[in-house]
Amino acid sequence: MADPRIEKLARLLVEYSARIQKGDRVLIESEPAAEPLIRELYQDILKAGGHPHLAMNLGGQVSMSGIDTVFFEHATEAQLDYVPPFMQHAYNEFESRIRIHALPNTKALTHSDLAKQARRSRALEPILQAQFQRGGRGEFKWVTTLYPTQAYAQDADMSLAEYEEFVFDACHVGANDGDPAAYWRGMQKEQQRLVDALAGHDRVQVKGPQADLTLSIKGRRFLNACGEHNMPDGEIFTGPVEQSVNGWVRFEFPCVYQGNEVQGVEMHFRDGRISEAKADKNDGFLQRMLETDAGSRYLGEFAIGNNFGVQQITREILFDEKFGGTIHLALGAGYPDTGSVNKSSIHWDLICDVRRDSEITVDGTLFYKDGAFRV
Repeated sequence: MADPRIEKLARLLVEYSARIQKGDRVLIESEPAAEPLIRELYQDILKAGGHPHLAMNLGGQVSMSGIDTVFFEHATEAQLDYVPPFMQHAYNEFESRIRIHALPNTKALTHSDLAKQARRSRALEPILQAQFQRGGRGEFKWVTTLYPTQAYAQDADMSLAEYEEFVFDACHVGANDGDPAAYWRGMQKEQQRLVDALAGHDRVQVKGPQADLTLSIKGRRFLNACGEHNMPDGEIFTGPVEQSVNGWVRFEFPCVYQGNEVQGVEMHFRDGRISEAKADKNDGFLQRMLETDAGSRYLGEFAIGNNFGVQQITREILFDEKFGGTIHLALGAGYPDTGSVNKSSIHWDLICDVRRDSEITVDGTLFYKDGAFRV
């Protein structure tokens, strides 16, 4: 018998998040551990009149794009630079993509060659840009979620049963949840009020024990993340004016990217560019990522987390960036529909706690204080 929480999640992804219509071509990307959810998705996409296409990775792979330990050990320069044609076609032509993270080992890439990882990321940048650009134009209905595995549970310091409950509750498809789509529509309405309050403004200042940062949002657009592209969701975000960021920020929470955990990150910005950065743990990885390309030292995103169902760090960015009472900054690629023009082959979110003695002002007016909106 199927887990009713999985059935509810699949229906939510197909009907609410990806809004699958008759004739839609849908790429389902995942790993073998997510088979129960994949089966439900496959069925629901067919019922909606869509055409599901499975792209299944091996258990130790991070994605079908050639991101795994075997690839980085044996790939030649030509293979590192090769763009997978089916993946490129799907992102350029399909109407939808549903990605289900279900890794059995989240640390698989920890000791892989960093230069090769950076080179592979640069080769795959056109696919990332297609996702952002077509998604921004409403041509590509992409959504990313996660299926609970032992690896994610261990990272979060939970048992698998506890982690399953955490995941499904964060998505509002748990046993005690009513209509999940109604919940996310309610969040959309509340966050739109906040987005509207930010429209037409310029100077944003974040001040507290972990940050003293200024940036401009002039001419930029905040987006309302309410379950369409991520599940779970709950944030408002924009792409700051690239050369406007000044000051410093410290990220006390662990920052995980491509299986590499970095802790105690502190960054200083001057005219938008990261002028100085250091990490207490795994500083070498941080420095290598900052040198990936011309856009990797600039911000592609400034966001405020608004999901108060997420109140602990799990080392999985899909959840951690939504943590109610935090902000996050993304190094690298920005979303074109926010107005961002920063291009990079990386998009790395780092999370800053602003729940205590912290405030965000917008053109001198208090907008947010100690983890709560004041508008």
